[in-house]
Amino acid sequence: MTIRKRAQAGTLQSSDLMVFVEPAAELTVEIESTVKQQFEHLIREKILEVLRAHGVTAGKVRIADRGALDYAIQARVETALRRSGEA
Repeated sequence: MTIRKRAQAGTLQSSDLMVFVEPAAELTVEIESTVKQQFEHLIREKILEVLRAHGVTAGKVRIADRGALDYAIQARVETALRRSGEA
């Protein structure tokens, strides 16, 4: 499954994140976070888990995180995917 069009979900408020998805030839995940040094590996793991669950194999995913918890990451990524027309 690939991402067909650009989409986004979330906010840039504290304890939330903004997710941007767009079409690309391969799967890439970029993370900008206020807690990147401590939690980038956990954020990336959660994003990849959601992408795998939806069968996404190609696309660009960009995250602007402000300290969101796992459930928020999952919800925002799923919403962005649905808005892109793929989930």
